[in-house]
Amino acid sequence: MISAILLAAGQSKRMNGENKLIKKINGEPLINHSIKNILESSIDKLIIITGYENEVLQKIINKNHKIKIIFNNKFKTGMASSIKIGIKSLPEYTKSFFICLADMPMVNKQIYDYLIKHADNKEIIVPTYKKQQGNPVLFSITMIEEIMNIEGDVGAKEILKKNKNKILNLPIDDQAILKNYNTLDSFSN
Repeated sequence: MISAILLAAGQSKRMNGENKLIKKINGEPLINHSIKNILESSIDKLIIITGYENEVLQKIINKNHKIKIIFNNKFKTGMASSIKIGIKSLPEYTKSFFICLADMPMVNKQIYDYLIKHADNKEIIVPTYKKQQGNPVLFSITMIEEIMNIEGDVGAKEILKKNKNKILNLPIDDQAILKNYNTLDSFSN
């Protein structure tokens, strides 16, 4: 079983008061683009971790039987708390899981499926574009204990630094794995 944890709890601090996840791209809230791409891939379960403006997100997220939405009441402490809640919510038979960023709506199902295809090659599968590491990162269930030790506003980068020998860097010819929507300018590009 392949699961995905979608981190959607952040406060959009670089967006001048706007929530980036509800801002529309082609008439659809950004978060729904990210969700659609994940669901179109061969993942079995999608766990969405909300925090900031939880009620608003709950209303706009398109419901699906593969989705489980969990509110992180500690979202202000940073990304690590959302990752840990997501890991604790993984289905029992999960073999590998993605940590996905909700503000990366251009990562398509082909990218997810390509990473899944290589899931058994190493404990950590990282997409790269021109040798630059991107997202989403696919982790083997064997990495859970180590990931549960991260603290504060750090994501998977800390785990990657400490586990270089467990990583398969997988070249992908698509800069979507690097493109996030963190500022108002990123929506106009």
